[in-house]
Amino acid sequence: MKRFIYSLLIFAGITCSTTLTAQKRDMDARKLQMALYAVSNLYVDPTDESKLVEDAITGMLEKLDPHSTYTDPEETKEMTEPLEGNFDGIGIQFNMLTDTVYVIQVISGGPSEKVGLMAGDRIVQVNDTVIAGVKMKTPDIMKRLRGPKGSEVRVKVKRADEPELLDFNITRGKIPVYSIDAAYMADKNTGYIKLNRFAASSADEFREALKKLQKKGMKQLILDLEGNGGGYLNIAIELADEFLSKGKLIVYTQGNKQRRQDAISTYQGNFETGKLVVLVDESSASASEILSGAVQDWDRGVIVGRRTFGKGLVQRPLPLPDGSMIRLTVARYYTPTGRCIQKPYEKGKGEDYAHDLIDRYNRGELMSADSIHFPDSLKFSTMLSKRTVYGGGGIMPDVFIPIDTTRYSDYHRDLVSKGLVNRVAMDYLDMHRNELAKKYKKPATYKEKFEVTDDIMSHLRQLADEKGIKFDEAGYNRSLPLIRLQIKALIARDLYDMTEYFYIINDVNASYQEALRILNDDERYTSITRNS
Repeated sequence: MKRFIYSLLIFAGITCSTTLTAQKRDMDARKLQMALYAVSNLYVDPTDESKLVEDAITGMLEKLDPHSTYTDPEETKEMTEPLEGNFDGIGIQFNMLTDTVYVIQVISGGPSEKVGLMAGDRIVQVNDTVIAGVKMKTPDIMKRLRGPKGSEVRVKVKRADEPELLDFNITRGKIPVYSIDAAYMADKNTGYIKLNRFAASSADEFREALKKLQKKGMKQLILDLEGNGGGYLNIAIELADEFLSKGKLIVYTQGNKQRRQDAISTYQGNFETGKLVVLVDESSASASEILSGAVQDWDRGVIVGRRTFGKGLVQRPLPLPDGSMIRLTVARYYTPTGRCIQKPYEKGKGEDYAHDLIDRYNRGELMSADSIHFPDSLKFSTMLSKRTVYGGGGIMPDVFIPIDTTRYSDYHRDLVSKGLVNRVAMDYLDMHRNELAKKYKKPATYKEKFEVTDDIMSHLRQLADEKGIKFDEAGYNRSLPLIRLQIKALIARDLYDMTEYFYIINDVNASYQEALRILNDDERYTSITRNS
């Protein structure tokens, strides 16, 4: 009887507590409604009720953490399109060249290719709007070119060898957005894959690229996640599964309102045994850190580069009726050893959090691993070899590569920021496209034999003078080899595709070069993954 009464009291207490909590929530909701009503109906000046609601939501989220956000309908669409893997448009990649849309590539099988648009074309007019020479912003141009699948857009194009403008009627279609920038054989045994985001199609893209490289003899792999800011959690899990044998913990998530959920590897991995190096840097975040953290914790491969961004918070998208969205942090994620790699933050977003990467640079962390200090409380041991790894602020690589400042100069920075390096490459290709295509049928031949001439460099300096960039001889000479290589890589990108850009520019990527050295040295690879 006493036990029954005691249980009844506990139940009554829980019920009372739940009721009080519900009442408190109702009261808080009414307060918000009353405040909105008062401002909308009594405030001295006109107000925008929708804007007030958006500001209230934004204000709430700003007090939480750096990654809980609100986006309006247009921002939501722009944010989700790259991750969903497609959008509706005409199927071109373009750059702005002297206030004109310059077509870099025409997507194979897309609407523009079907009507005859070509790389090198300049789009002068869209429907009845002239877009050339009017300094129209890129987002405004994209709005005119994009549109619902099946709708039609008329464009006028200037082609180098045609005296008159060409007219094209293009029926918009579904355009794929690829997340793999490059996939090629770095040497006879080593494949290289560059992943720019973890999108809905990324796992399928990766498996397809991996299969093609394996057919070419790939035995070991460099996976480049430099600059990869993340994406979908489930895609990070699916890609990590490609490298881990069955039954291994990949990541787990847990929050105050969300119980622990484990992601376990399956038997379906397509690269579970070959040697692996993952490249990361200070811009590799979120899903990139989940994948590299799992690889490191299971001693599955070598992480090369610089300490990653440090985003260990999981956001749940909450669509709102008008197409806007709240992305609310609901959990933290933890690597297999139990590391939470979220870097410290005070409640809310805060300037310190936003300036963290700048602070790292100022502390010398990007130049020297000795500048990075972790407390012993954040020390963990890997699952197999019991190597020491750290949590609490990104993934620290097994092999640190300092950022290279020796090739850069203020003069080079000004050339790049004004778009002149890109423009010189476009100008040269515009005049010599047919000649180059006949002479360099294979990218390997182009890489070996093509040289950026002094005439090309003179054209660059001339453009710089026209833009008011003061010539700095010392800076120019210091950056000259890099500038030549960048121009060569940009020409290759526009002549072939994005893979060939990385095929060339990776010659000066220190992390990539170190990865090749590690993979081709069995003793060193083993010492890093097993004994260090």
